[in-house]
Amino acid sequence: MATHHVAFELDMEIRPSFHDVSDRVKEIVRDSGIQNGIVVVFSQHTTCSVIIQEDSLDETFNGTKFIFQDLLDVLRPLIPPCEKEGQYMHPGPKCVEYSVNVIEEAPAWTLNTDAHLRSSLMGRSESIPIVEGEIVLGMHGRIYFADFDGTHARTRTVRVQVVGD
Repeated sequence: MATHHVAFELDMEIRPSFHDVSDRVKEIVRDSGIQNGIVVVFSQHTTCSVIIQEDSLDETFNGTKFIFQDLLDVLRPLIPPCEKEGQYMHPGPKCVEYSVNVIEEAPAWTLNTDAHLRSSLMGRSESIPIVEGEIVLGMHGRIYFADFDGTHARTRTVRVQVVGD
């Protein structure tokens, strides 16, 4: 059984964002030479998710696909955006102190508890079968990397692991 791993980066905006990584994943699977197996697309970031969804051809004025705006709208009452300190128990004082003093983040960047909860709910990876060298997503399936943290722009890493024969 062979294994092939590739990581690539995406630049995120200062708002929740969704990036179609389907073509990049297909390219990685092709380059792996694996004909039958599984590909796992994974986010190592605790405020991000990997989601399989169809392409919503329409977009909001800020570029969010309608299907993902609908998702954000559905999640908003369940997990309200973190707008002020103390709204959620996390981050507590120790976490904020560590973030500001040790990893030198801006205090406002710690106001992302909603993104952590959304990521936990949505999941951080997808496993997709590979049959005869092609990923099996269905007629309309696309793979999206979702960043629910809108506190600041940053670069995220997408990890792709291909396993099979």
